[in-house]
Amino acid sequence: MFNDPQWRPLPSTAAPALAGGAAIPRPLRVGMIGIGTVGLGTWRVLARNQAAIAARAGRGIEIVAVAARDLQRAARVLGPEAAGVQLTDDPMHVATHPGVDVLVEVAGGTGAARDWVAAAIAHGKPVVTANKALLAVHGNALFAQAEARGVPLAYEAAVAGGVPVIKALREGATANRVEWVAGIVNGTSNYILGRMHHGRLPFGDALAEAQALGYAEADPAFDVDGIDAAHKTALLAANAFGTPVGFDRAHVEGIRHLDALDVAAARAWGHAVKLLGIARRQGEAVQLRVHPALVPATHLLAQVDGGMNAVLVRGDAQGITMHCGAGAGAEPTASAVVADLVDVARQTVAQAGGPARCAVPPLGCPTAALVDRPVVPMDDVVTRHFLRIPLRVPVPQGAGGTALAALAAAFAHAGIGAERMEVWQPPTAAGQEVPAPQLLALTRAARDGAVRAVAASRIDGAAGPATHLRVETLD
Repeated sequence: MFNDPQWRPLPSTAAPALAGGAAIPRPLRVGMIGIGTVGLGTWRVLARNQAAIAARAGRGIEIVAVAARDLQRAARVLGPEAAGVQLTDDPMHVATHPGVDVLVEVAGGTGAARDWVAAAIAHGKPVVTANKALLAVHGNALFAQAEARGVPLAYEAAVAGGVPVIKALREGATANRVEWVAGIVNGTSNYILGRMHHGRLPFGDALAEAQALGYAEADPAFDVDGIDAAHKTALLAANAFGTPVGFDRAHVEGIRHLDALDVAAARAWGHAVKLLGIARRQGEAVQLRVHPALVPATHLLAQVDGGMNAVLVRGDAQGITMHCGAGAGAEPTASAVVADLVDVARQTVAQAGGPARCAVPPLGCPTAALVDRPVVPMDDVVTRHFLRIPLRVPVPQGAGGTALAALAAAFAHAGIGAERMEVWQPPTAAGQEVPAPQLLALTRAARDGAVRAVAASRIDGAAGPATHLRVETLD
């Protein structure tokens, strides 16, 4: 444990020789801030696969310093193999120390973390982070700073855990005009919705189960209110369209308000409900939105269950590609962190042992080439829509037909085409009270603002307000 700026000498100062006589570079020295789930996963992956990682990177990668709040815990979880690792409770010391070649920031947060990352970049150090909130809020400034300083700022782990979708967008799709990117980027919400769909659980019970299993935090707001998904969707959009990160302009809705009847009605009509992050070109503007939506049960995204993530990308040349895998967890996320470290190590080898240089801009194109496209107001987004309206109980004679006629008239007045409308009686489990009948409606493509206005209006025969969900086919 230390707070002294003078560190113990680092090992392996002499470089062995390759067969051809060239020297193997000394290991890349990593300073890590945070030793929680992702930090510990990164430590374990590097230790377990060190030989293969070194062979692929062209040099070894070793963690030489860790900053943690609880130093005793850090020493305990790292174990005896970490005897040579410097431990400190001063993250800034790790970020700026000359004995650290690259900073890994996996502590989270948007305040102090911004200062640590900015300091590391100012000292010419590449940064690897899994902190999506930091980049969604402060990414534009940090990306510009990294580009100006000429050092990498890598964040594959920040968007979809072990799914390499940033690389797919920034490098694999570089020849394409990306038309849209959309998908499931929050495993907690996806787990909850899966339990509501397959297990017929109400939202509260599904959330409690997710918390008991470790899928959800004690305070699940970032997940169930859509904020985490919006952080990630903003980063995806910036890479897809060559725009600055626009998290502050995203439309964000979560799943907290969903009723079990919404999921059951969607299932009855051949759909699953998923929390989607969607970024789509619309003329010279872009849509940037996160909200629950009905997806046809036959669609690939409807099959993505549990804590999995899946992202679809449509490019004009490559068509639609799907990237699916574990979106969170210690080792899936650590896999992405280590992959970014390998990229940094390879760059240093290519520079003949010199410092890593920013070979690929953080958002795929130079800051000066980014185009700050306007974000389409949600009122003007056009999709299909689903409405569920509870009817009064007991249902007066003919009330179902009255409600259908009233909703059809409201649609017609607003210029909204109805694709399907019917009164639906939810199934009843043995011993349960018979639920009220529901008026269900599926619209054709229509402006969001127009449909929400109808949903907010009073419909004859209704027992309460309408539930409104969008419908996405993603084709």
